[in-house]
Amino acid sequence: MKVINLLPIMAAFIGISASAMEISSQDIKEGQLMGKTFEFSGMGCNGGNLSPQLSWIKVPPGTKSFAITAYDPDAPTESGWWHWTVLNIPVSTLSLPRGASGKASVGLETRTDFGKPGFGGACPPKGDGMHRYQFTVWALPKAKIDLPADISPAVVGFTLNSMVIEKAVLTATYVR
Repeated sequence: MKVINLLPIMAAFIGISASAMEISSQDIKEGQLMGKTFEFSGMGCNGGNLSPQLSWIKVPPGTKSFAITAYDPDAPTESGWWHWTVLNIPVSTLSLPRGASGKASVGLETRTDFGKPGFGGACPPKGDGMHRYQFTVWALPKAKIDLPADISPAVVGFTLNSMVIEKAVLTATYVR
């Protein structure tokens, strides 16, 4: 009896990619606590404030650039907290090393909720419980998104959501 794999056929029929983009990291793991290396330095926190290493694979067709965001949906603000926004990462770039933030080699870092461009590490209020940190890579159809570095993170999020081809999310946690 011959067995037929119907998954690719079904995926094509309902418009789902059989090979979704994936994000991974040598520094942080899905659902696990991040190390103090990735904690903010300021506002009562005293971590290393280094951006984690990130890699992505299975880039969808039509991708001309990438964006990276880091977002805490659990921040006690009614609107979460943007920890990192990077636009205009060339399509040839499939990873960022640990500590890439602040090094003007790839992409445009825009303002975060800390008030300035660049990575701002985890810094949940003491006693506020576990927070999730969503590191997202966005596959985009434009080589350049024309936004200034001082744009609000909400506008960056709106812009990315309005044009994304596909995105992949890695969610790590942190608690103080």
